[in-house]
Formats: sequence, structure tokens, C-alpha cells
Amino acid sequence: MTSLQPLDVTSLKAVLSEWRPLLLPSRMEKAQQAGPCSVQLGLRHLQGMQWIELSWQAEAARLHAIPAPPRQGDGSTLAQQLQHGLGGLALVSLEQPGWERVVELGFARRPGELPQRWLVVELMGRHSNLLLLEPGPRDGRQVVALGRQVRPSQSRLRPIGTGDPYQPPPPLPGDPPRREEPFESWRRRVALLPLPLERALREAYQGISPALARELAPESWLRAPVTDLSAAQWQELWSRWQGWLEAVAEERFAWQARNGGYCCWLADGRAAGPGSPPPRPDRGAAMPLNTALATYYGDHLASQTLQRQRQQLRHQLELLRERESRQAEQQQALLDAVPESVSLQQRADGLLSQPQPGRACIDEAQKLYRLARKRRRSVEAITPRLERHRLRLAWIDSSLTFLEQADSLEEVTALRQEVTDQMGQGSPASRRQRRASGTEPRGQPQPLELRSPGGLGLQVGRNHRQNDWIAFRQARRGDLWFHAQELPGSHVVLRCAEAAADEADLQAAADLAAHFSRGRGNRRVPVVMVPAEQLQRIPGGAPGTVRHRGGELFWGEPERALSLLAARQP
Repeated sequence: MTSLQPLDVTSLKAVLSEWRPLLLPSRMEKAQQAGPCSVQLGLRHLQGMQWIELSWQAEAARLHAIPAPPRQGDGSTLAQQLQHGLGGLALVSLEQPGWERVVELGFARRPGELPQRWLVVELMGRHSNLLLLEPGPRDGRQVVALGRQVRPSQSRLRPIGTGDPYQPPPPLPGDPPRREEPFESWRRRVALLPLPLERALREAYQGISPALARELAPESWLRAPVTDLSAAQWQELWSRWQGWLEAVAEERFAWQARNGGYCCWLADGRAAGPGSPPPRPDRGAAMPLNTALATYYGDHLASQTLQRQRQQLRHQLELLRERESRQAEQQQALLDAVPESVSLQQRADGLLSQPQPGRACIDEAQKLYRLARKRRRSVEAITPRLERHRLRLAWIDSSLTFLEQADSLEEVTALRQEVTDQMGQGSPASRRQRRASGTEPRGQPQPLELRSPGGLGLQVGRNHRQNDWIAFRQARRGDLWFHAQELPGSHVVLRCAEAAADEADLQAAADLAAHFSRGRGNRRVPVVMVPAEQLQRIPGGAPGTVRHRGGELFWGEPERALSLLAARQP
């Protein structure tokens, strides 16, 4: 997974250039907290309603417009403070001082008046923050609310808390870039120390991010010491430098995706970077660059959240499997001790077979008889326990398979809820809380649905609930059920009740069952086909566990299912 590109000062200027024509002026109507480190503001302007997101998340500090979000987090303390402090006020100014990654949103009672409150967004990596300011008791401004407090133990230079006077961030090192600076002065400043070019640019001038440096010069130049650059290379770098400064000054901004990152500025009306294709702005969006940024950060953060949730659930399932295996081994050890009951009874018989057994011999014999009977009776209790542990282990293995093949956060969340409920870790109170928050599964499951080559319906369960649904609630007499033989994975139902299936339809169902199983990495996987009416639930088994007799064997090829899945894409 590619690393997330931070929002640098150039991209920030591009965002604000799209904001100003639309949002100045606008009225702040709604504030809600979308996450621990981000808030969303609803601004009413002449053309309608526009939402913006402000985030001080360390790895993804950002500021951009977003589509209308779902209602969430409006009851948080910070959201209530913003609503109380800014609600009904007009956004009248958007200021970005110098080359700092700091934006000040000024709010006044009505357009044309001076701001009386300010929302300051500081986008500086792990030092990022959000601060609501109002005029202080003297000439300065004081902090009314903030995203995170900075205690003196965390920063001796700039601690921040509610009620403190606001102090701007420390000035950046280096000098601000200037279009008027002559070539020789610029070159002398960059080449002052024998550093690699990228580091020399960043130490000599403000606002130079790694992404911007890559747009100004090839990677080989950036890694080389400045003393190794030729006169022609200096001239080309100067040309690119001037093109960047002109683009910023003239606000020539447009979105361009770049190798997992992006670029937001245009040189002479062309996309930045040597040999770059022309940009393709989204003409259907009101603010195309903001829209592209929202998509970029939304996709990357969702991917990171998916990976984190997947790792946490995998760890939980592995712990559950370890516990079940340990308990099954204990029960198996007790079962293995059952044959000793014969030898125990024989020892007891030997003690009582003596000519004149004493009281101690009789007591010992009775103890051995009781122990032998206990061992024999334990078979009836241990065998169901072993079967229950076996079913649970199979269920956990299937859960791990579903987790490995989950493509979205929704699938991982649904599987987590199944694991919590099935393993007895979810209390009624937690289930009520999930229902209240909207995360409890409601309505009918939504299995993967496709069409076979012959046009018959195919259903694929992507979790236990969906497996149970398609096998016992959706399947009709005449439908066929497919599953990888002796491998955890998805149930696949071919809707043969609609029409007769030919060989291509059966093979497609077998390929899907192989693809959505633990054997996905194999070239061929044995798949069992059983009429749906012959499936039976296992008493006491978890949802999605079935048993059957017989069945016909097919050989499924996981890779062949990819063409069927690709045909389903819109």
C-alpha cells in the first residue's frame, strides 16, 4: 500500500483558491465531529449548502470540501463548542499567512464586518491542531476550544490550553520563495552547503515538501549533492522553480494523480512534471480539486482502517482458535484415559480375590470401581464436547478465510459482529448499543450475486450469516449447492430451479466456490456439489454450518472465476 501524501502548502493554496469564490461569504449552520481528529462544518452560501472537513490527524492533516456527510458526532463536546461559538455567523475571510500550513477562517456577525471569532487549522504533521479563538482581554486573541490540548510536559515551547492566549506556530526555517529573486542569488542560496538537492531546497526555502521537490526535479537529481549539478541542470531546475511560483501567484491549479500521490499546480498551463499528461478535472464537481482531494484521502484512510481492523480481528480469531484447541486437547486427553477403566476394574477384582481381604483392600477396590465407572460414563459427556470444539474450530477457520478475502470495511465489521455474538462475547447491552448506532445488521443479508454463462443466478455467501441465508432461506428444490471439499470458505448456490443448468453453469459455480475458499492460491480445488434440499443444519452448530451425504465432485479453478467476477463490475 502506497504511503499517504500530506497536504503541503501548495495544495493548501489550491484548496483555498476554490473556496474563496464560493464560500466568501457564507453562513455557518452545522458542526459535527466525524472522528477523534476531524470536524465537519456545513456552510450555507448563495448556491446552496457546502460541507468542509478539517482534520488534525497526525498522518493525514488536511482541509478540503466534502459531499454532504451523514449525521454523526454532532453531540461531541468540540462540535457543540463550535456550534455555539460559530453558529449563525458569516464566514468572511480565509487567510493563509505566508508559506505556513496554517489557515484562519474568520467569522463575523454579517458580511462586510470584521471577524470577531476565528477558527485556526494548523496542518503540521504530529503538531497539527484545531483552535477556536475570540478576542482576548487585551489586544490579542485567546483560545476558546481546541482539538487537542498541549501540556507543558509535551511542549515547553508552545503549550496550548483553553483560555490561553493564542501564539502562532514558531516561524519556519529558511526564507520565503520570491519570484523576484535573481537566478544567481537563488542558486547560491540552494548550493550554500554540499547537501543532496532535496534537502538543500527544503532547508533554504519555506514551503518545499517532498512531493513538490519531486515535481521540480527528477529523483536522481534530488538524491545527488548540489555540487554535482551541471549548469544545464541548474537552468532547468530554475525554470521549473519559476513555473511553480508563477502557478501559485496566478492560481493555476488543477488535480493530477501521480504514482500514488498527486500534484495540484500547472506550469504554463500544463501539468507539472516532465512528460506529464494533461490534467483531467472533474467538470461535474463544483470544486473539482477539492473533490479529488476528498476522494484521495477518503480512499487511503479507508484502506488504512480496513488493514487495521483486519489485523485486530485476525489477532482475536487466532486467540480464540488457540483457546478452543487447548480445551479440545484437554477433553481428548480425558477421552484417551477411558480405556484405563478396564485395568482399574481388573485391579479392583484382584484385590477382592484374596482369600481374606482386609478393610483397606476393600476400600481401595471400591475406589477403583468408582473411578472405572466414572471413566466409562465420561465418554457420553466428553464426546459432545469434543464435537462442539471441532465445530467451533471449523467456524473460526472459516472466519479467518472470510477475513482474508474481505474487500471492504463493511464486510470486516459484519464479520466482527458475528464473531462477538457467536463466541459469547457480546452482551445484550452491547447489541442494543449497536442497534442504536446503526451498526447492527438489519434486514436481509446481501450475498454476492452473479449470473452464470447460461444466465442462471449465482449467490455467494461472504460471511456465516450470508452462507446460512442462501443455503436455507433462499435455496429452492432443484437448486445446487457448491462448497470446496474439506476447506473453509463460501457457500455457492446455483439457481437451477429457474432453468436447467448446463456444464458451463456447473463449472462456473465450482470455480466460484474454489475462488472463495482457503484454496484460492491453488491451481485446482476439489468442490462438492449437492442438491440444496439435501442440506441439513447441524444441531447446536453456528449459522452457516451444514452437513450432507454424498454429492458429486467437481474440480474448480480459482483463477477462472476472475473473468466471471470482472464481468459483474459496472
